[in-house]
Parts: sequence; C-alpha cells; structure tokens
Amino acid sequence: MQVFSPGLVLALKIGALGALAAVVAGLFLWRRYIALEPAMGDPVVQVVPFSHKHHVGDDGIDCRYCHTSVGHSAFAGIPPLSTCMTCHSQLFTTAPVLAPLRAAFAGERTLSWNRVYELPDFVYFDHSIHIAKGIGCSSCHGRVDQMPLTERQAPLTMQWCLGCHKDPEQQLRPPTQIFNMSWRPPANQRELGHRLRLFYHLHSTRLLTSCSTCHH
Repeated sequence: MQVFSPGLVLALKIGALGALAAVVAGLFLWRRYIALEPAMGDPVVQVVPFSHKHHVGDDGIDCRYCHTSVGHSAFAGIPPLSTCMTCHSQLFTTAPVLAPLRAAFAGERTLSWNRVYELPDFVYFDHSIHIAKGIGCSSCHGRVDQMPLTERQAPLTMQWCLGCHKDPEQQLRPPTQIFNMSWRPPANQRELGHRLRLFYHLHSTRLLTSCSTCHH
C-alpha cells in the first residue's frame, strides 16, 4: 500500500532538491564573502597614490619608520598623518596629488586608506611573532620597494599559510635581513633554515600546524 501519493512524493523530491540548491548557493556566497579582495597582482587605488617604490626603493626609507608597531604588535600599523608631514611640510608642499593629505592634516577632512590585505574574522595573524621568528616582510608582501601602487602578492589561503608552517626552514632568514626587500634564500637555505630554526626556538611543526595557532 502506497503511503504517499505520487504528487506528494514529487513535491518532496522537488523540495529536497530546492533545499540542496539553497545550501550549495549559500556555501558559494559564503566562500565569496570570505574571499580576499582585491585580486592578486591588482594595484589598490588610494585617495593619495602612495608609492612604496619611491619611498622605500628610491629614498631607502625603512619599513619601521612608518609601520612603527610591526615589531611588537599584531598589526603593522598605519602611520599617523604627522609622520607623512614630517617630510611633506617641507617637500612637495603644493603638489596637487598631496592635497587630500594636507587637508586631512589640517582637520578639514578624513583620510581613509583602502586595505590591501584583510583576513576573515576567524583567522588570527600576528606580525610581531613572524618578525621575531625570522620571517621577512617581503615573504608575504612581495617586493613593495618596486611597487608604485601597493598590490597583494600572497593569497593568504589556509593552504598557503600551512605550506610555510609545515616547512618554515625554507622561509627563515637572519635577523639582519628581516627588512631587506632584496634578500633571497641562498643555495644552502635548507641548512641555514635548520640552524635558524634552532636560533629562533621555533615550535614543533605539530604545534605550528595546530588549528588553535591561527584560529583562537
């Protein structure tokens, strides 16, 4: 004896397919929501077209002059307007491209920078611990000293981060080279990385790849 009528069975099947489609669409939208923007390699337009190439590459300004908290804080920090005006109160004082900067410093407007890197809320990243353990700026940010406009160079996916956490020796560099944009791993990087791992007292790979290390 048939409990459900053919029409009801058909309706249940259609409902199940509809629910499945809704779940798939929801997962797709969720992945799009947490996906990093902008796309890798795309320069990020800013209200003031700040050039790391000019400031870092041409003028030789150290990363820490502007990003003062990078060595002791989770965040690299955005320099205050006063840092910019240390130089630009004397240099290029009437340049039209710097008009938003001057207006913001005078309190006439706010200056908002567009983020280049942004992680989902469920991911924790600390700049200071990476620097303290021998990871250089260019390992994640690329050659910013060659970028007229800053662009994202690393995907920052979990697989990408785990690739380094599983084999950190390939990325470790001497303390004197952390902020050297042009540093390249030597031919004996594996041997050097092993020595540096001991020098920096890196945790075991098991702990480095533990979920709780990045997901608090």
